[in-house]
Amino acid sequence: MSSRLIGVGVGPGDPELVTVKGVNALRAADVVVVPVMDTGERGRAEATVLHYVPAEKVVRVVFALNERTDRKRRETAWDTAGERVAGLLRERGTVAFATIGDPHVYSTFTYLAQTAGELVPGLVVETVPGITAMQDLAARSGAVLTEGTEPLTLVPVTAGATVLKEALAGPGTVVAYKFGRQAGEVAEALRETGRLDDAVWGSALGLPEESVRPAAELDGRPLPYLSTLIAPPRRAGGRGGKL
Repeated sequence: MSSRLIGVGVGPGDPELVTVKGVNALRAADVVVVPVMDTGERGRAEATVLHYVPAEKVVRVVFALNERTDRKRRETAWDTAGERVAGLLRERGTVAFATIGDPHVYSTFTYLAQTAGELVPGLVVETVPGITAMQDLAARSGAVLTEGTEPLTLVPVTAGATVLKEALAGPGTVVAYKFGRQAGEVAEALRETGRLDDAVWGSALGLPEESVRPAAELDGRPLPYLSTLIAPPRRAGGRGGKL
């Protein structure tokens, strides 16, 4: 029987936003892997998973989640994590990997599936979609992501402020992920492109420390790394004006 690796999107932090299919996949798996940094603190994925499965079923695996400069160290960490998960797949059969948001949107699961597939012949890889931070922020703030023919652009600010400015200068709504450490540059880009007044940002969505605020209140101070920004376009023409 082939081993199965299932990437389960567990949403941005609120346990109530895990889908029924996601909960069923977590409970049906032989073991649930959650990614942790080498500092060892509990992440959002692990905290969410523990609402639905017992702790003894959860295996914490260290990933290089915060390594962006030392490529050799990052590759070594990935190899070690991949081998650990490959061992679990051989021993247990079905392994669920919990990832915040969605498995196909800037997720650790993408790299894990590739590594595990090279180590475990015949591995079956499946995914269960999850609610993303931009969807949750839109719901909590009332920001409309798209109307009519508007495009939607998603930008990780870790790619650089220039990439964000180019997106903001274009049409449609722009969503920025991981912008907290560059909050000052993001605020300036919003001002330069005339998008500041209608934009909102949020962090720790669904958690006790949640913050959802107008982008106009950004003062340049660093925010939590996983902060999310929604910058809608100026909309005119009334109801259905973008159709």
